[in-house]
Amino acid sequence: MTRIAITRPVSASIVQCELTHLAREPIDHARAVKQHAAYEAALAQHVVEIVRVPALDELPDAVFVEDTAVVFDELAVMARSGAVSRRPESRGVERVLARYRDVEHIVAPGTLDGGDVLRVGKRIFVGRSSRTNDAGILQLRGLVAKFDYKLVAVDVRGCLHLKSAVTAVAGNTLLGNGEWVRRETFGNLKWIPVDPTEPQAANALWVGNGVIYPRAYPRTAALLRTHLEALGLSLDLVDASELAKAEGGVTCCSLILGGSRAR
Repeated sequence: MTRIAITRPVSASIVQCELTHLAREPIDHARAVKQHAAYEAALAQHVVEIVRVPALDELPDAVFVEDTAVVFDELAVMARSGAVSRRPESRGVERVLARYRDVEHIVAPGTLDGGDVLRVGKRIFVGRSSRTNDAGILQLRGLVAKFDYKLVAVDVRGCLHLKSAVTAVAGNTLLGNGEWVRRETFGNLKWIPVDPTEPQAANALWVGNGVIYPRAYPRTAALLRTHLEALGLSLDLVDASELAKAEGGVTCCSLILGGSRAR
């Protein structure tokens, strides 16, 4: 059994990225490439293999490979972004996923970004956002119903994706910003609030026995570290400042396949 992380290089055109909630700032491409390499190095501490999808330099946001698909133990679902310019990013990703999973698709009029889907055990939380609509949520519910997942739609405000507002950092533990999603939506799951001075600090990547997390949010990081150490998990800090200018987070830059075996 193998745990795999699928990644894609930073596009040469990342400076032309889609932006929804942030003002455009200059992005240092060379620095972004170095940060992405450090991110992959952090991933390598927790996965058996990193599989790199070929670059798509003509697509500015292609490094954010998470948005192209949603991966479950039983199948992979190719997404259909609400941002039309991002739909071609699925090229190459489906071919890789097909080695490990049966593949299904979200189709028109549905839209769905992988960054809007948070799985916690058999519960799936899907953000209703500018990138994911009700038709996409309904299709995803139908695709996973036979596997006994419970799907909950979540209203997202103030940020791009659900995972901008909340992510899983351990089995039943979430890191979240209660200003962007309603805490009550997540039922009895444990909730670690981000520091109020760091509203963008909820995006963390739990993989293996550690959590990869941006250096940019030291107050939330200190709180998170205390919780993780009690669970025997490490906190691995990375610099993702250039990717953050493109509204990207640490979950955005990989697709994690747990317990995977090539066909």
